[in-house]
Amino acid sequence: MAVDEIQKLWHLPARKVAPLLLGCRLCKRGPDGRISRLLIMEAEAYCGPLDRASHASRGLTPRNRIMFGPPGYWYVYLCYGVHWMLNLVTGPDGYPSAVLLRGVEDFSGPGRLTRALKITKAFDGRACSRHTGLWLEGPAEIPAGWHRRRGPRVGVDYAGPEWLAKPYRWWLEPPKKKNPRK
Repeated sequence: MAVDEIQKLWHLPARKVAPLLLGCRLCKRGPDGRISRLLIMEAEAYCGPLDRASHASRGLTPRNRIMFGPPGYWYVYLCYGVHWMLNLVTGPDGYPSAVLLRGVEDFSGPGRLTRALKITKAFDGRACSRHTGLWLEGPAEIPAGWHRRRGPRVGVDYAGPEWLAKPYRWWLEPPKKKNPRK
């Protein structure tokens, strides 16, 4: 999946985009011009105004306005005053949905990801493109023996049991290690 193929995904609902991003690369150009390309290992979908775990459930605000479109832009916000969260806006223009990137190779957890790549509010509202210095590349490359898995999102207890249980998180699981004693 080339960059332009990934861009075609952006108009799809977040639930469809999130699993397709596994194995793609999150790319960031550093101040020295070097490019980091890291395999996306985990993502979560936030699906519109009825999704109680989504910022969109509170309606349009200055903080979440980027989520309302158009797709293909970064929505970056501060969580608990500590961690920056990196989201890709998806779906049709005007419909608030996004995919949270929860982990890349070497960095598990959305706060660790943004800290390691020095992603801050400065990227909020920027296009997901090589021109802005933060973009996605394909094709998706799932490491041999790894599997896509799906389950509930992390840290959304506040949304209530129905939305907490939704299987809107996808991740790559490594092969199980064999016990050498067996």
